[in-house]
Amino acid sequence: MSEIKNYITKNSPRFLEELFTLMRIPSVSSLKEHKDDMQKCARQYVVLLMEAGADRAEIYPTSGHPVVYAEKIIDPGKPTVLVYGHYDVQPVDPIELWKSPPFEPVIRDGAIYGRGANDDKGQSFMHVKAFEYLVSRNELPCNVKFLLEGEEEIGSPSLKEWAVQNKDMLACDVILVSDTTMISEEVPSINTGMRGLAYMEVKVTGPDKDLHSGHYGGAIANPINVLCGMIDQLIDKQGRITVKGFYDDVVELSPEDRAMLARAPFDLEQYKKSVGVGDVTGEAGYSTPERTGIRPCLDVNGIWGGYTGEGAKTVLPSYACAKISMRLVPNQDHKKIARLFAEHFKSLAPATVSVEVKEHHGGQGFLAPISSPMYKAAAKAVGQVYGIEPVPSRGGGSIPILAELEGILGASPLLMGFGLERDTIHSPNESYLLSQFYKGIESIILFYKYYHQG
Repeated sequence: MSEIKNYITKNSPRFLEELFTLMRIPSVSSLKEHKDDMQKCARQYVVLLMEAGADRAEIYPTSGHPVVYAEKIIDPGKPTVLVYGHYDVQPVDPIELWKSPPFEPVIRDGAIYGRGANDDKGQSFMHVKAFEYLVSRNELPCNVKFLLEGEEEIGSPSLKEWAVQNKDMLACDVILVSDTTMISEEVPSINTGMRGLAYMEVKVTGPDKDLHSGHYGGAIANPINVLCGMIDQLIDKQGRITVKGFYDDVVELSPEDRAMLARAPFDLEQYKKSVGVGDVTGEAGYSTPERTGIRPCLDVNGIWGGYTGEGAKTVLPSYACAKISMRLVPNQDHKKIARLFAEHFKSLAPATVSVEVKEHHGGQGFLAPISSPMYKAAAKAVGQVYGIEPVPSRGGGSIPILAELEGILGASPLLMGFGLERDTIHSPNESYLLSQFYKGIESIILFYKYYHQG
């Protein structure tokens, strides 16, 4: 057993208890009742970072939830790695679908279960432990900074302004992130890009109050019916989004680039089985991995209106609402897309209703070059741990703030994620395999060594 593996094995009970302490804090950034929990979680990270060997670790206020910043500067002349992560988590609803309480982490079938197990407490915590190992052995080869925010799950509305104000303190050569997934345990991968996001909310209003569906049904437009019809017009039969100008800035990948991404193995039948569907859908002319990695998409994330309580209530509702997200590819500007969507959606409305559209949050997509020293170091590290060279892949999700940080700091993100699709992040029973947790720590330690070697 290597020295690194031995250290991880020897200290794993402590590692897990420290991680579970973080996971027990319900740091749900989107719910006001958890504001104090956000502060508590930030304070706990400060304790862990100082114990791991940071020179300093502090909580910085923002216009929203606080930021945790820590650093260890061994030589100002050496390269600097900025570790980015987030300590906020998604809400837990529907709570009745959890097999164990979401904020009481447990180990079951070789995996950690609980909210934040993967996204992103489990993955961010790996970096703290990798850092701890290198400091304890006096083997840290470069400067390390930590930036842990509390608003990633709500679009990081406060971090950009704070980062601009603290640009000099955050100066770095690479932004190291573990908040993404691998293809599988057998086929490790490194994300070379992520999609951007434009997240909208729409409201369709008909009568000025709820009406009796018997007295008015058939004469007054039902906002739910109208909203459903408008949504149905947003995607055509070829799976393409109908918003005017939506594809204007989408860059088509070359056949060579598509062939490179197709190196990643993909089992369509297993994919369908894993999510319980009979077939897949999407934009014509593209494979399922391409639809989720290199092409934009539009989805309704929630819809409501009228009476949804127990029993029956024959009501014609006054209004209906929906939340709609658009995943964007690099070159698509989320502000422009939000404007185009608002204009297009309003144009679909009949005279029988009025429409309101507002943007919740968004962010740019980005690409990371696979020819860079940081990517090569990560590939060498992951390849050594997994025994097979990782393949480059494109992430279908979004971390909007990373493109902002890249622009502010002039440093590229490197996405060393160790989650798996089986982890069901954002859903009930979120989990993280212990094997991935341990391999992640080992891979990150080796990354520092290989990155230092250039």
